[in-house]
Amino acid sequence: MKHYTKGENSWMLYDWANSAYSIIITTAVFPIFYKAAATNAGISAADSTAYLGYTIAIATFILAMLSPILGTIADYQGLKKKFFIFFFAIGVLATTLLAFVPSENWLLLLVCYTFSAVGFWGANVFYDAFIVDVTTEGRMNRVSARGYGLGYIGSTIPFIVSIAIIILAQNEMIRVSATRASQLAFLITAIWWGLFTIPMLKNIHQRYYIEREPKLVISSFRRLGQTFKDIRKYRALFLFLLAYFFYIDGVGTIISMSTAYGTDLGISSTSLLLILFVTQLVAAPCAIIYGKFAEKFTGKKMIYVGIFVYIIVCIYAFFLKTTLDFWILAMLVGTSQGGIQALSRSYFAKLVPKEKSNEFFGFYNIFGKFAAIMGPLLLGVTAQITGHSSYGVFSLVILFIIGIIILAFVPEPKVDEVVNKPA
Repeated sequence: MKHYTKGENSWMLYDWANSAYSIIITTAVFPIFYKAAATNAGISAADSTAYLGYTIAIATFILAMLSPILGTIADYQGLKKKFFIFFFAIGVLATTLLAFVPSENWLLLLVCYTFSAVGFWGANVFYDAFIVDVTTEGRMNRVSARGYGLGYIGSTIPFIVSIAIIILAQNEMIRVSATRASQLAFLITAIWWGLFTIPMLKNIHQRYYIEREPKLVISSFRRLGQTFKDIRKYRALFLFLLAYFFYIDGVGTIISMSTAYGTDLGISSTSLLLILFVTQLVAAPCAIIYGKFAEKFTGKKMIYVGIFVYIIVCIYAFFLKTTLDFWILAMLVGTSQGGIQALSRSYFAKLVPKEKSNEFFGFYNIFGKFAAIMGPLLLGVTAQITGHSSYGVFSLVILFIIGIIILAFVPEPKVDEVVNKPA
């Protein structure tokens, strides 16, 4: 990463650090572990999937309520990193606790998962906002996409170790139970996340800020109210957020519910873990490719590409029958999940006033999180009503269609020509 500054590298490395949580806790090992615990407790497959969806909805609702206020306060000098550290610490601690929850206590598993998710996504609000402090507008697509690429590559290392331990335990090749092997995966995640966050903690500092005022909380509420009054001034920004609200809903729901859905289809846990691992390998270069194509074709056009891919994913998911079908579906997701997230982040960063980056990334988060409430709830309710998870996945198509229509009215940000050397 010699073509990037120390700040850019440290910022991107946090994607490397926290992506272990994304794959092991959000997507792979924890959902399978939870589904097994719920099944052993006599809960049906459709109900346990619904309960997981409701839990995700609760966690995202909590964070969505906090993000705009905390983001507005964090725009004051010296506070952005403090809020980042606070949520990061909660996330790592709660992830560690998952390793010590008795496997038969599925409800306590969901409680700890809620806290870990709040910490994970809360830290991401301030991490995303730091992009304006570490790079220039012309380099944002590249840096953001490379961050996601590094995240996918880095997450495969703890994932491989975790899969190896689980598979060896399942085949009784090591003196560790399958339950304990999964719990060790949670502990590995927490250690990995904490260790590779150190460069972020040491080298990233808030460059753009608002000078502190007396009564910060009251002043922050006033600033937040003023932003709503000036909403016409930020028309393009809020129009993008509205589009983002719909299409990222589908993206997040598919990512967080994919293994639960695969389990409902009868796909073995070993096959699911292998599929998710290969998906990470596909996603890493594809995220970087999205960043490069964005420099040539613009970020907005590449977001369109990502949305179209996800529409195909939702339609294809409705007809899934075999493990091979799930493989194909996972590879399609892998081609675009990192790219659409990375370019959405950098696209939004170009629209926001730098000194108000936390406030506006708070809105970015609340739109994303409220969307994440709607998606899992829609999938969960539809699964329970119909008795088939596939109907819930198919219903997400409408969200992508609405998102792409609104995005068409958002102007492309005007930025300087891309600089090939670090600023």
